Amino acid sequence: MFQVGSEIEIKIEKTVFEGKSIARVNGFVIFVRNVVPGDVVRVKIMKLKKSYAEAEPVEIIQKSNLRVEPRCKFFGVCGGCKWQNLEYNAQLEFKRDHVIESFERIGGFKGIDKIVLKTLPSDEIFFYRNKIEFSFSDQRWILDDEIKSSAKIDKNFALGFHLPDRFDKVLDIDECFLQSELSNQILNFTRDYFKSKNIPIYSTERNEGYLRFLTIREGKNTGDVMVNLVTFEDNAEIMSEFTNSLLSKFPSITTIVNNINTRKAQIAVGEYERVYHGDGTITEKLGDYIFQISSNSFFQTNTRQAEKLYKKIVEFANFKSDDVVYDFYSGTGTISIFISSFVRNVVGLELVESAVEDAWRNAELNRIKNCRFIAGDLREKLYTDKSWMREFPKPNVIIIDPPRSGMHPDVVKAVARIKPERIVYVSCNPTTQARDIKLLIEYEPNYAIELIQPVDMFPHTYHIENIALLKLHRGS
Repeated sequence: MFQVGSEIEIKIEKTVFEGKSIARVNGFVIFVRNVVPGDVVRVKIMKLKKSYAEAEPVEIIQKSNLRVEPRCKFFGVCGGCKWQNLEYNAQLEFKRDHVIESFERIGGFKGIDKIVLKTLPSDEIFFYRNKIEFSFSDQRWILDDEIKSSAKIDKNFALGFHLPDRFDKVLDIDECFLQSELSNQILNFTRDYFKSKNIPIYSTERNEGYLRFLTIREGKNTGDVMVNLVTFEDNAEIMSEFTNSLLSKFPSITTIVNNINTRKAQIAVGEYERVYHGDGTITEKLGDYIFQISSNSFFQTNTRQAEKLYKKIVEFANFKSDDVVYDFYSGTGTISIFISSFVRNVVGLELVESAVEDAWRNAELNRIKNCRFIAGDLREKLYTDKSWMREFPKPNVIIIDPPRSGMHPDVVKAVARIKPERIVYVSCNPTTQARDIKLLIEYEPNYAIELIQPVDMFPHTYHIENIALLKLHRGS
């Protein structure tokens, strides 16, 4: 019916996973990027499989009424904001639809749309990120307009974002609307500074160079600012000069750190770090609580939306003053501390030891006495090393906030055996969340999903945070 390279006219039906949209031609599915439901487009078939095809838009013949003009000049190339061309209220509706589809298709739940609430919107749809990470590269991606231009382009220096599915090229970014204006200014100053000094960019092929990543973190509610330069080498002279120049231009920066990563792995986390200004941390406020954030600490990227998320957790859990709560995958203790005033005790379990250290420090910073944080593998702590359960043997509530991959089946089984009255499952991946909840109810059929709340933590992207409340009913 189709051939690779052929062009056809289609009407886009709906959005699906990873920001793609679909159309159907006689029942045959075609996936298309950078289009909006309702668009009539001419597309070029790029990949052809037995049950579907992948295509790229060639021409928009008729624009959808959901389409808006993207604010960012890099939209469509960068890949970070796949939905910036989609009206915001439509984004919220499609995110709710994705949650419903995940629970119906993966979980097999019927009538789930009746308990999925409207997506909780973000008050800020631009400039909302409190952390952003840029990559240095000696292989700059050249834009179409730059190819046509007669201007001289430095192809060997870029500071920006990797293109989707292209780890060898970086798009040189001078403005991103997800971060603050100050953050954009720091980005551009850093690029100009190191280019003027001819400081080399690290090359994985040659395993040499200096510059690797630039990470900027901000306390949205405190005004604190961290600049973290990740480098291949520990060079105090370069860092000291950069620090002095940066502070002379931006005196509001509260701390400057240098993470040194001597491994080939392209990750923005050093084996060790040096602090060149401030104490190496910033603070952020969530509700009534202050949190100390180091260069490599995990913290919710949308501060103000995180407050809404945590308040919704409190609302769903309907805490009682004598409740004992287990907080699984507790990270740096933000949820545990946020809910601490509502309950008797909270026990947080987390695999990453540095995160547990941050959690203890944050509890001390807020003078919280009823939180305990335990480092270790969750499976082991629930099956082998149960000594911690002697102090807090029976939780009324379990809060679960796992990574995108979800829970191990053994952990799901352990939760079902513990049988807390209420389970609040927070997830950044509704597909694995639906899978886990399906398995949990198979282990303990007296659980039922009461409510589901999608929360938009990342406007203009397809990502969605989701909260599910489960209750144990009579007969258990």
